[in-house]
Amino acid sequence: MNRALATATFLVLSCAAAAAGAAESAAFRAGVFDPPRAAPEFELPGSNGSAVKLSQYRGKVIALAFGFTHCPRICPVTLANLSRVFEKLGPAASDVQVVFVSVDPERDTPQRMREYLSFFNPTFVGATGTPQQLKAVRRDFGISADKAISQFENLGYEVHHSSFVYLIDREGKLRLLMPFGKSADDLAHDIALLLKE
Repeated sequence: MNRALATATFLVLSCAAAAAGAAESAAFRAGVFDPPRAAPEFELPGSNGSAVKLSQYRGKVIALAFGFTHCPRICPVTLANLSRVFEKLGPAASDVQVVFVSVDPERDTPQRMREYLSFFNPTFVGATGTPQQLKAVRRDFGISADKAISQFENLGYEVHHSSFVYLIDREGKLRLLMPFGKSADDLAHDIALLLKE
């Protein structure tokens, strides 16, 4: 199941472009999971002071991203785009939940994640845990993460990681995979379509 999901993630990215003309996926700008499947559940210590589980957000569209609070480039762009999505959606954003899962358990405490995410949007929730817990979640979602020496001396190290955003529908099913580099407009467009279902 876990290996199959990781393979499916790769296939979604590989096949999305080829299937761009297909009627079913034409409305979405992200890669489409066809058929949709249940998002793997997890339970991790959260930046909100309690355990974070995907199932607790049933009824909302979830934007699930992986990253770390010391990320110098990719994560701030992703989170800033998600923040702009909330502005674009207006009141409808109350039915969207951003969950940001750490790939850096050594530095990302729940408090650190709360402070970091509050710069982007106070409703964003961070999830962290032990190295073993986070490794299991990454495996279930097909996320790679490798520690590397940073070119920025003050950081010490960085974590090179998969940088796409999973979009999970109100029923808890994986629906879309948005690659890094897509705009806030693309994210808002696809999330708005999921909200209308």
